[in-house]
Amino acid sequence: MDKPEQDHYGRMAYRGLIAWPERIRREAPLLEQTLGGGPSRRVLDLGCGSGEHSRFLASRGFEVTGVDASASQVQAAQEADPAGRYLRASLTALSVLNLAPQGAALCVGNTLPHLCEEAELRAFFTGLAACLEPGAVFLLQTLNYDRILDRGERTFPLVLRPGAAEGEDTVFLRLMTHHGEGRLTFTPATLRHRPGCVPPLEVLAAEEVSLRGWRRAEVEALLEECGFRLRETLGTMTGDPWSPTSSDLVVIAERV
Repeated sequence: MDKPEQDHYGRMAYRGLIAWPERIRREAPLLEQTLGGGPSRRVLDLGCGSGEHSRFLASRGFEVTGVDASASQVQAAQEADPAGRYLRASLTALSVLNLAPQGAALCVGNTLPHLCEEAELRAFFTGLAACLEPGAVFLLQTLNYDRILDRGERTFPLVLRPGAAEGEDTVFLRLMTHHGEGRLTFTPATLRHRPGCVPPLEVLAAEEVSLRGWRRAEVEALLEECGFRLRETLGTMTGDPWSPTSSDLVVIAERV
């Protein structure tokens, strides 16, 4: 998540809205196989959020540095893992971190679309290449915006979790408004559902965030321009092949 001056996610409580144990179990084989093939065990977790991937990789013997532009997300990661290393920085300014050369990097989730301009995406990939050792692996995952843009999809799947009080539910709603040329307004909202109350639904938090839906061809072309060699493109984090209707875009690239 980019733009440190705008912390849109401070009130969203993302950590409790994702079934993290199940997600990590699904993704673990690809993460370990891909990142373990780098020239060292130093790994950057870019857009680390509350640090779930960072903590998993650290438990597998990687030396992880988590980076996120959201102050609230970095704070959540540090609170969950006081021994971990989490830094607040824009993905377009990785050089300011003065990191030792890294053996691998990952950027997963809906992080990449927060870079809305080609110049920002180019700065991210160029800065990342400068942080990596030759032969280092970069694992990039985002939603498949080829499908989302072509179909004009307006929502992500609804997330429903038990609420703080008995009989309540917490509802996580994510809407998208399309503006053309891949530009979107993303509206995440957290609601409280209390059956039998008036009103039965209450908005706890809502934000509007500008996003850019990057297509596969755009991402791959910029990676190659910025010092990476493409190795494989997948459609899920469990290794399914990519197609225009895949759920995800997963690109595995290597620092030249």
